[in-house]
Amino acid sequence: MRGLYMKKAEKNFKILSPRIPRELALIENLEEQFEDEDQLCGKLISNCMIEDQRSEKVNFKQIIFRNVTFKNVVFSRADIEDVKFENCDLSNMDLSGSIIHRVELENCKIVGSDLSDASFQNVVMNKCNGRYANFRFSHCKRVRFKESLLSFADFQCSEFTDVSLVNTDLRECQMSGTKLKGIDMSTCDIDGIGVRIEDVKGAIISPLQAVSLARLLGVVIKDEL
Repeated sequence: MRGLYMKKAEKNFKILSPRIPRELALIENLEEQFEDEDQLCGKLISNCMIEDQRSEKVNFKQIIFRNVTFKNVVFSRADIEDVKFENCDLSNMDLSGSIIHRVELENCKIVGSDLSDASFQNVVMNKCNGRYANFRFSHCKRVRFKESLLSFADFQCSEFTDVSLVNTDLRECQMSGTKLKGIDMSTCDIDGIGVRIEDVKGAIISPLQAVSLARLLGVVIKDEL
């Protein structure tokens, strides 16, 4: 994140990595149309575009997506387990209501994607651009956002359990109704974050961030003369 934030030890909890076989069948051109409840397992999907897809409850298991662009794709209520996304573009993709377990996203774009009401467990998003993404009503357990852009994202009324936010841009991010007790945001940019007083009770923040959040208390901080 351009070196803007001080480095700090990450919250100590174990995130399980995707369980993916060493040998995967390579697919470089995926043209098939997915039907509801279709399954895809044990593949390396690389350097292609997946577009104009609309289905529910698709099951992706033990997959690596590498340099893949998803365009006009709706995979609502998908089951995504033991999957890696590397240098992929999932912008504006609809994954609402999905179950996302043991998944890693590395250097991916999820700008404006719909991940509302999704369940995340053992998930890492590293160096990802998730501006304007919709995580509203999501359930996040053992999730790490690291060196990512989440400005203007929407996490309203979500549940956080063992969530790590490291060197991540949370400017204008909406988190009203999401309890942040025990969540360490001290290395993040939280300027303009949308929260209530009861939401940030017990959150871990830096002294500078405390000044920024003081407006929630309705106080005015006067500079020394």
